[in-house]
Amino acid sequence: MPQPPKRLTPSNSALDLFGSEVRRYRVLANHSIKQLADKIPYSASFIGAVERAESHCERTFAEHCDTVLDTKEALAHLHDGLFGDKKDGFPEWFRKWPGVEEEAETLKVYSPIVVHGLFQTMDYANTLLFDDSQAVESRMARQTILSRTNPPPPRLVYILPESVLWYDVGGPGVMRPQLNSLVEANSARVSVQIVPSGARHPGNEGEFMIATLPSGEEVAYVETGARGIMMDARKDISTLRDRFDAISTQALPTALSVDLINRTIEEKWTDGTGTDLA
Repeated sequence: MPQPPKRLTPSNSALDLFGSEVRRYRVLANHSIKQLADKIPYSASFIGAVERAESHCERTFAEHCDTVLDTKEALAHLHDGLFGDKKDGFPEWFRKWPGVEEEAETLKVYSPIVVHGLFQTMDYANTLLFDDSQAVESRMARQTILSRTNPPPPRLVYILPESVLWYDVGGPGVMRPQLNSLVEANSARVSVQIVPSGARHPGNEGEFMIATLPSGEEVAYVETGARGIMMDARKDISTLRDRFDAISTQALPTALSVDLINRTIEEKWTDGTGTDLA
């Protein structure tokens, strides 16, 4: 017997309200989640996550739903009112970067301290951002590029040191789902690779990302102690590309990285018998 749908609480947050309205219009149109997914370029799992307020979405998602469910643009209008410019939750110096991520055909990401924003669970992000709901929702919104179908997601290579797996952000109840999410992130277009502890590499100077756009142009974003910096100078890009390549030579292949993540979950984030410590 199928489980009843999760009870929604629209008053909890903007995400909850938007998700409840997507479900309401879908049910009014007599569509199942699968039927809706067959008609728009988003998966059934993504639609379900939006309805349950577990994922932000681009405005284009609302537009596709409006067309299929004949809402007379109600969801797009609601999206505008609730979220406006989804980049508003970002620091001033970061606001242009999500647009680069959306346009990029490939992304190379190195994040040496915490799990990168494109891969954070909501609870992990909440802990890092001290429950700043606007900042969290903006961060979750960036992740929709990895689940879209048209255009395809960017080809993304994400490298992180093993120490990130052991860095306690919110305790076992947050870390275990976060590391499981990293395992599940691997796909035909996404690779998560771990640099094992003790490997020598030039990745100790902070987080950076390199995006390759459809034109072939490369743009980078580099974190500093005070702010992030976008750069497109050929010499800077070349330096970062060489650094990423040097780090990647020390990273484990994807399958071995998954094994290491799973071992870390069992060794650090459970009680040793497979039981969640939370």
